Amino acid sequence: MKKIAFILFFGIILSSLNAFSQSEINQMDAQGKRHGVWKKNFNGTKQLRYEGTFEHGKEIGEFKFYCEECKTQPMATKNFSGKDGLAEVKYFTIKGKLVSEGKMKGKDRIGEWVYYHEKSKDVMIRENYANDKLDGKVTTYYPNGKITEETDYVLGIKEGEDNYYSPDGVLLKKLLYKNDELQGPALYYDAYGKVIIEGFYKNGKKHGLWKYYKDGKVTLEETFPKTEKK
Repeated sequence: MKKIAFILFFGIILSSLNAFSQSEINQMDAQGKRHGVWKKNFNGTKQLRYEGTFEHGKEIGEFKFYCEECKTQPMATKNFSGKDGLAEVKYFTIKGKLVSEGKMKGKDRIGEWVYYHEKSKDVMIRENYANDKLDGKVTTYYPNGKITEETDYVLGIKEGEDNYYSPDGVLLKKLLYKNDELQGPALYYDAYGKVIIEGFYKNGKKHGLWKYYKDGKVTLEETFPKTEKK
């Protein structure tokens, strides 16, 4: 009899603790702003969609975001500083591998963002952002760590050099962009670093004299735009 009474009493205590813990999440402050621990599930499911802590409507600390198939592995985390609205952000695969990381202010990416190769922890891309637009040099890497491509951007627009390299580090293409269009001298190289094509772009199109080389000698010359034969 005593054992049954204890079990019933223990069950009441657990139910009370669970009800108390539920009442402590998803709360509002006196001004109607989210305050304390918040957790939300996907509609009609028990799968967590996000969890984190608010301080009078402002995110603080770490927030975790899940997909409907994620179970306990977050697809993204945001760690809020609580002072300037900045958050350190990380994205993951469903198996927990880090895909990319950087900083956000609100919904905008800022500063350096790093993306990783699918089958390793090595860096695949380094980008820089200003107000969620590419700004500065974007560098892409081969799996061996050598640079694949370097491209300059100004507020989301290609502006400046665009250089492309072989896996051995040999320059293969040297181009220039202005206002997101190819503009200026263009050089193409073979795997040994010798020029094989030399020309000029104007407003994104080939312009003027283009030369094609083999063994250091010109084998073909073309002039653009080409005139139609009558």
